[in-house]
Amino acid sequence: MKTVDVALMLYANCQMASVHGLGDLFSVANQYASDHGGTVRIRSYHWSPETDEGQRPAYVIVPGRMTAPMAKDEAGQSTAWLRDCHAHGATITSVCGGAFVLGHSGLLEGRRATTHWFYGDAFKTAFPTTTLMPGDILIEDGDIITAAGMMAWTDLGLRLVYRILGPTVMADTAKFLLVDPAGREQRHYSRFAPNLTHGDKAILKVQHWLQGRAGKEVSVEAMSAEAGLETRTFLRRFQKATGVRPTEYVQDLRVALAREKLEFSRDTVEQIAWDVGYKDPAAFRRVFQRITGLGVGAYRERFNANAALGNLA
Repeated sequence: MKTVDVALMLYANCQMASVHGLGDLFSVANQYASDHGGTVRIRSYHWSPETDEGQRPAYVIVPGRMTAPMAKDEAGQSTAWLRDCHAHGATITSVCGGAFVLGHSGLLEGRRATTHWFYGDAFKTAFPTTTLMPGDILIEDGDIITAAGMMAWTDLGLRLVYRILGPTVMADTAKFLLVDPAGREQRHYSRFAPNLTHGDKAILKVQHWLQGRAGKEVSVEAMSAEAGLETRTFLRRFQKATGVRPTEYVQDLRVALAREKLEFSRDTVEQIAWDVGYKDPAAFRRVFQRITGLGVGAYRERFNANAALGNLA
């Protein structure tokens, strides 16, 4: 029986739920592989600098953390080990904020990666040579794989099962664990989190003003007047401060409000579109799909609290 070693890296305050969950997922997958007559199994074990015995696994998983992502000066021994494993052929992977550890190791330079949407801005600042894909749950860039949110360890685990034990075992494992094996995107779950700490008081004033006018008609001219700036200056400073154009910001704000209404109300789509500032429901549907990756109906079906309670009744 051939074994493929997968090291689960332990460090201070890492998310042990993902560590133990991945161990369980691999155990289920091994059982299905055996049932199908497979000759390969996954052997997972825990690794930390204190328990290092010189193993060189085929795969390394860096879990997320229950606190802020690891800073560079804290990553020391771990990053050296990651680089050594990678140099000897290991595929290096991460979950959630674990991508910061990969970034500090230098393994993400020139690569594509993802991390939890909440840490997106901090990640881009820390690792400017990495192409962040903030809307994706999983980015598979050859021998580097990154998974986004804290529960994205399920997506990563299934991807590794697919690689090591094949698609049939992956599908059986997903069905047993009641995990959707494909089709998810981080933007289905992420929330609009505007930058409010940029230090530009005129732009911050407009952001607060827009929040209070969510759903109302607003023009760029009105925004620049609220900021007390000439329109061209306003446009330049707004994008520098927030990272998006004012029109995009307004759309994000409206869609965030629409999400809440779809999740917690029984209002019609037409009523919601009107309430968040769209006179044309078709235009609202197009913008909503573009930003969230889901149609309005699909979003409501998946996330509406009343629907969920009805299913439990």
